[in-house]
Amino acid sequence: MASPDTDELATVPTPASASEAEVTAPDVPRQQTEPPAAGPGVAEAQQPTEPPATAPAVAEAQTVPQDRVEPELIEPADITSADGTKPAKPGGRWWRGFTGSLAAGLTVLAIAVLVVAGIDLYTGAPGPGAVLLIGHPVAAILALLAQRVADRRNGVPAAGAGLAVVLFTVSALTLFWLT
Repeated sequence: MASPDTDELATVPTPASASEAEVTAPDVPRQQTEPPAAGPGVAEAQQPTEPPATAPAVAEAQTVPQDRVEPELIEPADITSADGTKPAKPGGRWWRGFTGSLAAGLTVLAIAVLVVAGIDLYTGAPGPGAVLLIGHPVAAILALLAQRVADRRNGVPAAGAGLAVVLFTVSALTLFWLT
């Protein structure tokens, strides 16, 4: 039975062979089209609608052979950015990925140091000193800012910013962990 919330239709099976011209619709239960009226003589006032006896004739679709069209190869024009520099070379992607990983790792390490300091403060255990609590977030922020420059620029500024990320990371690890 069809749901009252949806417009479900009875399906008609397609003919098994092309020689069948018409398909008869299966018996569809009659549906009430008007809301019931209150009062005496309700049954006489309601008249069910008659479903169509047959479905329209099955149309045979004519297929037309299509010509094969080869896709065009569209080469990008010489693209320059708003400041007149060319886009980054594919070889620079690994460098940006590497420095981005260093900056993200230094940020995660700074967050971990702050979480450990909070746990130590709560439990009363001795934790990292003030130098570590200030130095790690500062190094992480500087590395993230340098990485942003490396991601948005090309050429020498991008290489210099990537080198700065490496230096911030190595400095933070050397000063705070190896001493």
